[in-house]
Amino acid sequence: MDPVHVGNITIGDGDLVLIAGPCVIESRDHTRFMARSLAEITRRTGIPLIFKASFDKANRTSVESYRGPGIEEGLDILSEIKQDLGIAVTTDIHEPRQASKAAQVVDIIQIPAFLCRQTDLLVAAGETGKPVNVKKGQFLAPWDMAHAVRKIETTGNTRILLTERGSSFGYNNLVCDLRSLGFLRGLNKPVVLDVTHSLQLPGGKGTSSSGNREFIAPLARAGVAFGVDVLFLEVHDHPEQAKSDGPNSLPLGDLEPLLKQVLQIHKAIV
Repeated sequence: MDPVHVGNITIGDGDLVLIAGPCVIESRDHTRFMARSLAEITRRTGIPLIFKASFDKANRTSVESYRGPGIEEGLDILSEIKQDLGIAVTTDIHEPRQASKAAQVVDIIQIPAFLCRQTDLLVAAGETGKPVNVKKGQFLAPWDMAHAVRKIETTGNTRILLTERGSSFGYNNLVCDLRSLGFLRGLNKPVVLDVTHSLQLPGGKGTSSSGNREFIAPLARAGVAFGVDVLFLEVHDHPEQAKSDGPNSLPLGDLEPLLKQVLQIHKAIV
C-alpha cells in the first residue's frame, strides 16, 4: 500500500477518512455553510474530513441543468473555505488546462469517472504533484484501472487514490460490486468508496439523474466492513432542493449518526 498524505491526514495507514460535501457549488454562502457544518460534525466524531464540491459539473444530463459557478469563482470559494476553516478541499477537473490552476488551491485533484481513460487529463493532473483521486469509470473493470495508475505514475507522481462508484447495469442503473474494492486494493493504492454516486440512477428522471438515497447507510456500512480507506458522500442540507444529485445525496442531519455507526464497524475490523 502506498499511503497518500494530505496535510496532516494520511490515507491508507489504517484510519478511516471522509470526503464529503454538496455535489456542486451552489453559492458562496451555501458552500461555506455546508463546509462549516461538516467540519463541526467530523470534529465531534473524530473522522478526518476532506471537503468536496465541484466548480463545474460538465457531464449533466441536460444542457439546461445547473453546472456551477465556473473555475475562477469556484476555486476562490474553495480557497476561502480552506483558509478560514482549516480543512483540506478537493474538486474535479475536466480539461488538462484546469489542472495547474486547480492545484494552486485544492489538496486533491479529482478525475471524474467518465474521464478516467483520458491520458492528457491524467498526465496533467499527475504533473501538478498533487494527490490524484481517479474515479473508476462505470464502463470499466476494476483491474483496468492499472492503466490509469500507470499514466499518472509516468509523471513521477505516485500519490494516487482509486474510487469505486458503481458499474453500469442496464439502462439508467448502476450496481456496486463490492469485490471491486478488493481488486482496486490489489493495485496498491488507497481505495475510496463513493457511496452516493454508486446509488445514482443516471438520467433516471429524463432530464436529470435519480437515485436510491435509502441505501446510502447500508452501502456505507458494507464498504467500511470490506475495509475501504475513504468514504465519499454527497451531503446536502435540503437534498430535494439540491441543484445536482439531490436524489442520491445524504441529508445533512443523517450524517453524524451514520459516521458513528461506520466508525464502530471500522474499529471492529482493524
